[in-house]
Amino acid sequence: MVKGEFRRAFEGRMGTLLRWLGSATLPRFRRRSIEWRERRNLALNLKFFGYELAREIARSIPPRSHLQPRRGRLLSKPSTQTDIESDWAAYWFQELKIPLTFHRKLWELAYVLQTLYETGVLRTDARGLGFGCGAEPIASYLASRGVNVLATDLPPQRRQAKGWLKTGQHATSVQAMFHAHLVTRAIFDDRVKHRFVDMNAIPADLENFDFCWSICAMEHLGSIEKGMKFVVSAMHTLRPGGVAVHTTEFNFLEDRKIMDKWPTVLFQRTHFEELAERLQADGHKVATLDFDVGTKPLDRFIDMPPYPHNCPAHLRPWMDEAAHIKVSIDGFVSTCFGLIVWKKTT
Repeated sequence: MVKGEFRRAFEGRMGTLLRWLGSATLPRFRRRSIEWRERRNLALNLKFFGYELAREIARSIPPRSHLQPRRGRLLSKPSTQTDIESDWAAYWFQELKIPLTFHRKLWELAYVLQTLYETGVLRTDARGLGFGCGAEPIASYLASRGVNVLATDLPPQRRQAKGWLKTGQHATSVQAMFHAHLVTRAIFDDRVKHRFVDMNAIPADLENFDFCWSICAMEHLGSIEKGMKFVVSAMHTLRPGGVAVHTTEFNFLEDRKIMDKWPTVLFQRTHFEELAERLQADGHKVATLDFDVGTKPLDRFIDMPPYPHNCPAHLRPWMDEAAHIKVSIDGFVSTCFGLIVWKKTT
């Protein structure tokens, strides 16, 4: 059937259907059509008001001076508005030279650094191993503090890396991890080394590090099970008593449906509990699991696509930067979750 014939047949059948439904149904039909067309605009309205709320709350927080790192009770936990408003997060934002912004990805940076500080491994000549580092600033900051870093990422030829290369999230060389506002080139080159590593097959020669970390990398390994196996395997890279800190996606509203075996998988409470049991069975210590996702306004704002990094080019100047703690990923509500593990000492 050619295009014109198909169109005439379709219009004829639609006309028959509408006559069968009767004229009383036509306003409802048209209203549904309008509602469907306006769904994107409704989502954009919610998005922009949510972003503005986040910026207004950030502006309302008084400037803080003389901030110092503080020790507290380490927990394995999700990102929250309270965390980002805290003095400990403000200290690490100041150290990284970034403004206070309500964004879950910035929470991850502060959470990792706070963990390294509290566990005593953020010190001169400590050895740190980063997985899936991409272009994140952690390696540069650690080098500025005198830490020796081996930063790793997936080989660029691997299929999983291709999407990250397009978005600038994948490190094809150590250059991508150099942030000149945090460290000099000479110190960076002296302290940071780069290596391609598949997180699903960690080389046996990576060992005796004081700490290791990963930021939103373990959900890209192919499945929930592979992500959990990575965390268990990564403990072999540490010296006795060494610390591991990982952040990943937390699907906290859905208990029954699982997003698994996908380019991005989403971990649920039951998966973190199972992972903690595996680690403890091997003799490791896991920081107490806390699943409180917060109840403040930004804890209840769920951002939806399109996000600034993947929206149409003509929308980007209008959309401004994202500001969110909770997001929708393929229809599942997610936030970041941090997991802290100490390697057994004997």
